[in-house]
Amino acid sequence: MKQILTRILLSLTLLSLPVWANDALLQQAYESQQSDIQVQGEGIVSRVLADDDKGSRHQRFILRLDNRQSILIAHNIDIAPRIPNLTMGDTVQFYGEYEWNKKGGVIHWTHKDPNNRHPHGWLKHKGIKYQ
Repeated sequence: MKQILTRILLSLTLLSLPVWANDALLQQAYESQQSDIQVQGEGIVSRVLADDDKGSRHQRFILRLDNRQSILIAHNIDIAPRIPNLTMGDTVQFYGEYEWNKKGGVIHWTHKDPNNRHPHGWLKHKGIKYQ
């Protein structure tokens, strides 16, 4: 019952907040194991990972938020262009869907939906938007 009430409270909070998600909202989503939340934010690249080439290809990297939460970005490079020359310490803004996992969560859907059934996401790096 507590988890249901937490989901309702988080949903109501999301409806009353602007789209720009703050660290507290992402931390709350992590702590309550929430997923399927459309969020916007930014972080510092703490690690650049190898591409995931299984199925749709994804550029992957870890962002560290101001609250020290780590978030994996999984950016579909079969649909959207990759961010070139991404390095540790770079700032990346994001708009996509948050999915909970034990390590801090994943942001995906950081691209346009070719079928127009999902909000179009994006990444922004050095003033250039990748979608």
